[in-house]
Parts: sequence; C-alpha cells; structure tokens
Amino acid sequence: MSKTENSNSSEKEIVAVSKHGQATIPKRFREKLGIEAPGKVLFRETEDGTVIVEQVRSPSEMRGFAARSDAATDKPASRILREKREQDRDERDAPFSSET
Repeated sequence: MSKTENSNSSEKEIVAVSKHGQATIPKRFREKLGIEAPGKVLFRETEDGTVIVEQVRSPSEMRGFAARSDAATDKPASRILREKREQDRDERDAPFSSET
C-alpha cells in the first residue's frame, strides 16, 4: 500500500519496502521520469545528501545516438555518451540548483 501526501508544493508518496529491499515506484513518478517496466533506474546521492532516481536508458533507446549528435566525429562512443549524460544531468538538475 502507499500513502500520498502533498506538502510545501512537493508531492510525496510512502511505499512499503519488502524484506528483500524491493519497493514499487508509484505510477505517477514512473510516468514523470519516463521509467518503463521492466527497466532499470539509477539511485544517485548528491553532495548535499539528496538521493535522486534517474531513468537508465536501454541499449535500444541509445541506438543511433552518436549518429544523431555528431555524425562527423572522431570521438569514441563512450565519450559522446558520457558527455550526453552530463548534459542531460545538468539540464535535469538546473531547477534544483537555483534553490540554493
């Protein structure tokens, strides 16, 4: 079962954690983050201790990424992907960094 709370203009939801450490991500958060099941998520802790949940894209979603971003490049694909992830992370975290 889950319990939804609204406070301070942020939405929260309490979910149960099984004895195996499993929890169900509520549907509205999965939809907001673009997480599809089955799939994977990344839990990341920021310097201030905030835990962030991110969608991990599947290999099929990443197919053709390098061709779309820089068709004429000598950069290794791993470097291009790392730069794209950093750019995506910066864009996603920008609203949160203005709060400090």
